[in-house]
Amino acid sequence: MKHSVIFDTAVSPIIVETGALLTEAARQAGIDVAQPCGGQGRCGRCAVQVMAGSVRQRSALRLSPEDVAQGYALACQSVVEGDVTVRLLPEETLERHLTTDRVAAAVTAPAGYDPLRDQPIRRLTLTLTPPSMDDQTDDWSRLQTAVRQQAGIEQLQISLPLLRQIGPVLREGDWQVTAVIDTNHFPGNSKVPSETVSGKIIALTPGHTPEDTPLWGAAIDIGTTTVSVWLVDLLTGEVKAQAAEYNRQIRRGEDVISRIIYASKGNGREELRQLVLESINGLLERVCQKADSPQRRKERKGNGDGEKSSRSPRLCGENILKATIAGNSTMMHLLLGIPAESVRLSPFVTAVNHIPPLTAREVGLAIHPEATVDCLPGVASYVGADITAGALSSGMADSEQVSLFMDIGTNGETVLGSQDWLVTCACSAGPAFEGAGVQRGMRATRGAIEEVWINGDSYEPTIRVIGDAPPRGFCGSGLISLLAEMFLTGIIDKGGHFNADLPTDRIRQGTHGWEYVVVWGGVGEGNGRTPTSDIAITHVDIDNLLRAKAAIYAGFTVLADAVGVPLEMVERVLIGGAFGKYINVEKAVEIGLLPDMPWE
Repeated sequence: MKHSVIFDTAVSPIIVETGALLTEAARQAGIDVAQPCGGQGRCGRCAVQVMAGSVRQRSALRLSPEDVAQGYALACQSVVEGDVTVRLLPEETLERHLTTDRVAAAVTAPAGYDPLRDQPIRRLTLTLTPPSMDDQTDDWSRLQTAVRQQAGIEQLQISLPLLRQIGPVLREGDWQVTAVIDTNHFPGNSKVPSETVSGKIIALTPGHTPEDTPLWGAAIDIGTTTVSVWLVDLLTGEVKAQAAEYNRQIRRGEDVISRIIYASKGNGREELRQLVLESINGLLERVCQKADSPQRRKERKGNGDGEKSSRSPRLCGENILKATIAGNSTMMHLLLGIPAESVRLSPFVTAVNHIPPLTAREVGLAIHPEATVDCLPGVASYVGADITAGALSSGMADSEQVSLFMDIGTNGETVLGSQDWLVTCACSAGPAFEGAGVQRGMRATRGAIEEVWINGDSYEPTIRVIGDAPPRGFCGSGLISLLAEMFLTGIIDKGGHFNADLPTDRIRQGTHGWEYVVVWGGVGEGNGRTPTSDIAITHVDIDNLLRAKAAIYAGFTVLADAVGVPLEMVERVLIGGAFGKYINVEKAVEIGLLPDMPWE
């Protein structure tokens, strides 16, 4: 049986079958309803109000009896069994255009970077002998011969789309052509025998491209929370532009487990793939715009005599000829549309750890369609390519020092070792330090409290808020700071229990037990002071934070104990991720999130 669903923000009614969920009806109407828990009914973020008609609620876990009586329902748990009218509630929105230096860390080429040794993309300017009645060699063989003679590449591959272009390109350039080749080895590198030299042509253009023309590559980091892209000139190793934004998959699950569950439902896997591609491709466009310098734009406009330069064409995704991607195992699976259900089910096995080279066309990246896409290898289901990238880029794999690399996030991955050995593990820390699992927790967006100081005599707090906006909740760094300050001033003990005898009205009994009020309601909103509008941290919140902290601490202590290396032997502690860049190390040590080691 079919039913009509009317949303207050939709232009026209939506017709759905009996048994459809309100989230499915909303998607059909083009309305994006957030489901951070993956549609499991755990987070309460998809609450709507049924104004007319009724739905069958499979769960109302996050709703009070009063809410239910007023018609509130969880869209992901509400089954349509008749005509219904729905009002969408105002919800917290994520700021996509984050401050770049806040999430996309500035990076430079590693010391000793040599483009003729350390990256496989090579551009060759070739002059071929034209065919004649005496030399009727085919175009492809003629091109192979020229590449072999100039670069020593014996085995050359080409895709069908490029094969179709060879004849027209060679003749348009009067047998002068520029070929971009992705090769496994450059002549002169003694590590690889010359007979194994092979390559694949990824671009052909008529004529000779000037030697100083940049050769572009993209480095892509797919985080559960944030996606970052860096645009690199492969000839110099210089990072020309960087950009980052929230992973748009967040609205379908805040952690990897929620997203795996969402991906297993209906068209969820393809939806998540498209969402992360939207994030990546949008960022690729942004870095291209940033790198398209005023000088290049000026050259395109002309020199004043009406002549335009052909050496500075508009920089776009088509100019990017190589991409490297890192991310945890689940993110890599979802990007490629690979089923990830086995990652969360015993015995916790991935479909693939070492993903073979792919083309941008296959992946869906908005760069040159023939560009090679290299996905960094993962280790296991919960130790993915992002950790491999961290271990490599930090230099710990080449250092004599014993180093501890930590990714403070939902999975809490840790790597311990040196150039001689590396061991790794993951611990289920949960998303508490990322704003989830905390009543007033939020992402690091405008209005998030990012640091707290508490007066030891009056127990009055001072806060710093992102964007200097009215405070709305706590982000991860703010929670670490608050927890440390509460412990140092005696508001809580080591077990997270409140000292209710302190002379302050900021410590009180709330609906979730004892709590500490950081911001009284009405700040920036008038003079009201109601308990429901106060920003407080509760005993339940603190318990969740302590569990997350304990999981991370247990991860590196158990790892060190398993290999017989006392923490005193660790000479460097490296904290990965955007969160690691802004963490207050002193306060993280104070609460036991990081090991207490000499700063030097």
